Amino acid sequence: MKKKVGVIFMLLVAMVAQATPIDTTQLKARPVFGKEAATICALLPRYHYRRMAFNDSLSSVVFDKYFQELDNSKVYFLASDVQSFEKYRTKLDDLTKAGIVDPAFEVYKVFRERYRARLKEVAANLVAQNFDYSTDEYYETERDKATWAKTPAELNDTWRKIVKSQALSLKLTGKKPEEITDLLRKRYERLLKSYEQLNDEDVFSFYMNCVTEAYDPHTNYLSPKATDLFRQSMSLSLEGIGARLQTDNDYTKVAEILPGGPAEKSNKLHANDLITAVGQGQDGEMVDVVGWRIDEVVKLIKGPKGSVVRLQVLPAATGVNGAPVVLSFTRDKVKLEDQAAKKKTINYSVDGKNMKLGVITLPGFYMDFEAFQKGDPDYRSTTRDVKKLIKEFQAEKVDGIVMDLRNNGGGSLSEAIDLTGLFIKDGPVVQVRNFNGNVEMGIDEDKQILYGGPLIVLTNRFSASASEIFAGAIQDYRRGVIVGESTFGKGTVQNVIDLEKAIKDAGDKLGELKITFQKFYRVTGSSTQHKGVTPDVLLPSALLPEQFGESANASALPWDEIKKSDFQKTTDITDKTIAGLQKNYEARLKTDPALKRYEQDTEELRKSLTDTKVSLNETKRKAEMDEAQKKKAQLESLDTKLTSKEGLNTDDLTKMKDEYLRESLLLLADLVTRHIG
Repeated sequence: MKKKVGVIFMLLVAMVAQATPIDTTQLKARPVFGKEAATICALLPRYHYRRMAFNDSLSSVVFDKYFQELDNSKVYFLASDVQSFEKYRTKLDDLTKAGIVDPAFEVYKVFRERYRARLKEVAANLVAQNFDYSTDEYYETERDKATWAKTPAELNDTWRKIVKSQALSLKLTGKKPEEITDLLRKRYERLLKSYEQLNDEDVFSFYMNCVTEAYDPHTNYLSPKATDLFRQSMSLSLEGIGARLQTDNDYTKVAEILPGGPAEKSNKLHANDLITAVGQGQDGEMVDVVGWRIDEVVKLIKGPKGSVVRLQVLPAATGVNGAPVVLSFTRDKVKLEDQAAKKKTINYSVDGKNMKLGVITLPGFYMDFEAFQKGDPDYRSTTRDVKKLIKEFQAEKVDGIVMDLRNNGGGSLSEAIDLTGLFIKDGPVVQVRNFNGNVEMGIDEDKQILYGGPLIVLTNRFSASASEIFAGAIQDYRRGVIVGESTFGKGTVQNVIDLEKAIKDAGDKLGELKITFQKFYRVTGSSTQHKGVTPDVLLPSALLPEQFGESANASALPWDEIKKSDFQKTTDITDKTIAGLQKNYEARLKTDPALKRYEQDTEELRKSLTDTKVSLNETKRKAEMDEAQKKKAQLESLDTKLTSKEGLNTDDLTKMKDEYLRESLLLLADLVTRHIG
């Protein structure tokens, strides 16, 4: 599977639609670029957490990264093109520090010539080729690790397979030959047009992010336009479907479903689904978006609140070999209220004991700073909201609580500390080490414990940052049991430096430098970076660490340890407790039909996510598609059987289709009854 594209690409592509067509034959470095480059190169070794010099070794990393950023799939450059610039491999550090970024424009000029020639050839001739779908051959979609083509003939064959694969996919959806040719021609003509709109600022941004991301993936250069878009993306009132997208080879992939949005509420669209077409309204024409840039896909998906948008999607469960499905969404704004903590009470009976189990879903660690600064006594925050929900649970006499942190990307550090304080007496929650080596302690000083009962914290691979601090502290204090997937592993903190304050008389509007300057450590001294938080009870997962999370980034800061802080563990959870819960889970895995089915489901999804070869033989591709659909239908049929029991309340645990939450609640029930092992 293709790794996530760099932040610069995701941010800058959002500008293309706003850019004014220009004469790109004159792309060259402006004096202001040199000033920004020299300043950034001076700031990075001084303030980045790594305190790493920009030297010949790092220059070589930047050299390779820049070629990969421009041509990640290795379908434009020839090996000889890359070789012709080898003279710069160990010189980029000296040149960039001196404010000379001309090599970046020299490389881009060759890239532009290659993609222009290639896309024009594809649009004019290759899409109209009469392909032989009876031959037994495959196309490897994972191009990251491919080597640069040595000859034009080698590249020609790669492109033949690319277009043939796309044409076969369309053929199997019922498209006629003339429709396929027309669709593919428009696809590549549009792709060429979008590239032609890139300007000199974009080229500089591509290059400078290769420099900054060589330090770590969260250190980025934001151009003036990218800075504006970054700020817009922080707004909670953007209208759309509530999904974060990224480029994955030819496709637009759903990277994350945002809490509170139409996509999450519908439960139709999921992470890793591939979007292939977008239609407006209930019956508007479906516009093919394979090969489109992110910004143009986003433009089609976003729209006025209350309007309808339809997406044609290849579900992650069936992959590129499956049949597309069309999903309909009513656009809406994602409001703070939709992202706030929510609770639900689940009824469950076991061994003659009736239990009430509480679930608190926490999408993020938030605080209404504006209301707080104005002195509003009713300002919203994660801790205040959760405190209110716990008190409501206590009034209902719930027997235990699950804190659901799945897909919680973090937020306010102070809220993570304060929230932890609701469950522990007092003491350190997190250690923060600065770039200069100083360690500060985040401490809960409130000796009150709001809730001291049975506690499960549910995590997945997309629980990150502040979520990992909370989960790690609960685990370290032995206050509760962590269940689910290992977390994302983002244990770093970033700060933004406005380059306009560092450069005087630049003559142009300047961008910003987002730089990693701190690192999180648990009270045990272990970093949350890279490894994240490993659950006490691991549930089935389709996501591999090397593909998803911090571990997927080669330049990610490493895991390490510092001195342990002084803290007092509780006696709530022991090694024997964990062993007993694990034993109960493994027993259910053998006997519970829903859990067994979920394990099989995740195994199939893991295979589809790691299967990067697609057949170009029509019979085989059709068989693969039919098999994928058959498995999907079987799972849906089993779902229906499992959820059609009579007399079950909608809040009843035995009817729950969310297997992660269901198993967490069963483990919570084990804790409540102390039926462990």
